[in-house]
Amino acid sequence: MSGDLFGESRDLAPARKGEAPLADRMRPRTFDELVGQEDAFRAGSPLAAMRDGRSLASIILWGPPGSGKTTLARLVAGRTSVPFVSFSAVLSGVREVRDTLEKAVIERRRSGRPTLLFVDEIHRFNKAQQDAFLSNVESGDIVLIGATTENPSFEVNAALLSRARVVVLKALAPAEIRIVVERALADRERGLKIARSCDEDAMDLLCAAADGDARRALNALELAAASSDSGAITRLAVEGALARRHLRYDRAGEEHFNLISALHKSLRDSDPHAALYWLARMLAAGEDPLYVARRLVRFASEDVGNADPRALPLAVAAFQAYHQLGSPEGELAIAQCCVHLATAPKSNAVYAGFRRAIAEVESSGSLPPPLVIRNAPTRLMKDLGYGQGYRYAHDEPGAVADQQHLPDELIGRRFYEPTEQGEEAEVAKRMRAWEALIAKRKGGG
Repeated sequence: MSGDLFGESRDLAPARKGEAPLADRMRPRTFDELVGQEDAFRAGSPLAAMRDGRSLASIILWGPPGSGKTTLARLVAGRTSVPFVSFSAVLSGVREVRDTLEKAVIERRRSGRPTLLFVDEIHRFNKAQQDAFLSNVESGDIVLIGATTENPSFEVNAALLSRARVVVLKALAPAEIRIVVERALADRERGLKIARSCDEDAMDLLCAAADGDARRALNALELAAASSDSGAITRLAVEGALARRHLRYDRAGEEHFNLISALHKSLRDSDPHAALYWLARMLAAGEDPLYVARRLVRFASEDVGNADPRALPLAVAAFQAYHQLGSPEGELAIAQCCVHLATAPKSNAVYAGFRRAIAEVESSGSLPPPLVIRNAPTRLMKDLGYGQGYRYAHDEPGAVADQQHLPDELIGRRFYEPTEQGEEAEVAKRMRAWEALIAKRKGGG
């Protein structure tokens, strides 16, 4: 194989293998050693074509940590005879990108070959910086392989997405993690340098706690092996190596929206168990508790409404309690509110009525109030009929005045339709009684 654009060896592994971490030593050297991601290699996929050496295409590899994004880029590079350049968006600046693209143009003119450019964590480049790749991808000077843990819909320039196929990689299943770990235990050249076995209980914990991340599993295995005096790696050693499970989460991308959606829908479906779980997931992953509390305040009005008028004050109190107490004390108030909202009767009548009213305002514009309910602070306004004939509700039978409140164009329109859920049933009952009373007056009864 030829060297890359900068004259470096195409062997991308560290030169001093013995000092490399276990996860790097065990990185697959061929596509046959790759574990998982069968869906990404289905017939007709760009990865299948690149694996088979049939074509090169710009792709965005989207998957969680430890799912094989960097490994796939290296394996694809090993199948080609074109220059290969790899850099991380975390460590590289715009100048390095420009230099690389300029050299790629020169290489294309000289040999007719594109440069295979791998950009790890491409989401770290802002949208303007990502624009730098567009013309070179379009002209064929580079074939771009971007890797990201974030949803490309949020983090990758739309113009770049239109020129690159998105390949979705999945977190490895525990059974697939087990294959990776067992290889590291058995491989004396690249795996653990000291013979080690792994208790079944320890193996189960390691594969489950890795959370689909092969790198995390191998790093934990290496630490557990180093701390084990005997030949067997125990559950205790694995627990010490894992410390606390690292949860996949992003506070602005897809996983953020997935989890808040799961919490909201669990509350709406009156499932307190799932609601508490998703609340715990978000807080454990580092979400701002005040963000969750704000969403609960919104939910109290949108999905509970007048079916339980106590829900909104409780949600506001939970927000204030956390604001005053912080973690961990304030989190319990949020959890209490979460359970109350999940188990409360539900009504979106206020939400739906407000949306209908907003839609009417946008449609019909600035309709004037009826004269009878207008304010008349001046003599002129009184002479024009403002407030004329106004009836004070407290002086009317049933404390309900029969007079026009909507603009002439909207007479008879209804926006709020209370349900029969919870305390809103009483609201519906009162409204029906008032309407019957007014109808009786109009009928002369």
